[in-house]
Amino acid sequence: MANRIEHSGIIESIGVDCIRVRIVQTSACSTCKVSGHCNASESKEKTVDIFNVSGAESLHVGDEVTVSASMDVAERALLYGFGIPFMVLVGVLFAMMWLTGNEGLSALCGLVALLPYYIIIYMFRERLRKQLAFRIDS
Repeated sequence: MANRIEHSGIIESIGVDCIRVRIVQTSACSTCKVSGHCNASESKEKTVDIFNVSGAESLHVGDEVTVSASMDVAERALLYGFGIPFMVLVGVLFAMMWLTGNEGLSALCGLVALLPYYIIIYMFRERLRKQLAFRIDS
């Protein structure tokens, strides 16, 4: 269990190959007795799409399920979502600063360099969807 991320949720809809689950993500202090009087506690509703679920015929809208992903999936998602874009941005920023010495141009080039990365991510979204998949543990 230590190497899995789990959230309980409720099934919102069941499609042909996709089940949509609504989960409530809470901060660690939201269960505190004084959380209603504190600004630090928060909770957010999120919707997770889960594809290719085995045994989906036994699930119904409104059922409570547990959605999980392995830590490897979480680490890979963080790498694709934050790590690589950060490295591209900083790498181009420093390279352009070294080449031109112009801070504004360097910052602009760093941001523009992210466009090809996000276009590539968009083109490979189906492959990433399979790699970064959640699963349902009833």
